[in-house]
Amino acid sequence: MKIVVPEGRYVVAVSGGVDSVALLFMLVEALRAEDVKPGSRLVVAHFDHGIRPDSADDRRFVQGLARQYDLPFVYERRELGPHASEAVARNARYAFLHKVQLASGAAGIITAHHQDDVLETAVLNLVRGTRGRGLHSLETRGSLLRPLTGMSRREIMAYAFENGLIWREDATNQDESILRNYVRHRYVVPMEPPKREELLHLRGKAAEITAEIDVITANYLHSQPAQYQLNRKSFIELPHAVAREVMAAWLRERAPRIELNRKLLERLVVAAKAGKSGSKVDVANGHYLLLTPEIIELKQSTL
Repeated sequence: MKIVVPEGRYVVAVSGGVDSVALLFMLVEALRAEDVKPGSRLVVAHFDHGIRPDSADDRRFVQGLARQYDLPFVYERRELGPHASEAVARNARYAFLHKVQLASGAAGIITAHHQDDVLETAVLNLVRGTRGRGLHSLETRGSLLRPLTGMSRREIMAYAFENGLIWREDATNQDESILRNYVRHRYVVPMEPPKREELLHLRGKAAEITAEIDVITANYLHSQPAQYQLNRKSFIELPHAVAREVMAAWLRERAPRIELNRKLLERLVVAAKAGKSGSKVDVANGHYLLLTPEIIELKQSTL
């Protein structure tokens, strides 16, 4: 597979697994084909979550890989522990990648998410109740590039073998007590090509519908009395499904660190519409809604 490296410097997230090792090889090969020195355009970034006892070996492996390609290497280790949730690990990893991007003056971040990741995430988000928006996550957006989303993991593995690449296997990927692994091994890996294509088609349609919904909710939010306030009377008059989309869009903009799911949104919409004036409705991460007869206000505890 040929890959195009956009102009500018980019941070490449490399875990040491086959996906990111193949991605890095593709990027280096593409730059060399253009007679560009890879070290002037790529920064290898590795985040050690501190979840597995042998994770330091991954860091040493990736560091050796960066040295082999003559690329700058940056890493950070956190002690998240073996019971850290996927959301906590993801947030910590992206915080690190954005920090490296800022420090290196990079134009963006490149990750090795592929087609199987896209399908896994779509299935997981449907289970979590995130509806259409969850179907089309893991897209390239702004400065976050995901050039392998058109390749399946099987194709990436074949590419890696063909080019004699070496990588490290994460033993926890086989643990089906982890929901993502269960979805991967029981649904995505054995999925027949027609079913795969059907889900990818639905994902594309969901993206179109979500884009239309985003325009409607953005227009509604622009008409509100203040950035952290909603007009309660107009919100109560919204159909329930529309109110849920508005609440989700509002929280994504005003409190992006909150992990949204259908259960949370349902609870907040019902409370915002039917709650007593003067009541405080817990959201998450120290945020709460303060209800008055006229206003729904998003506030954060100072404690």
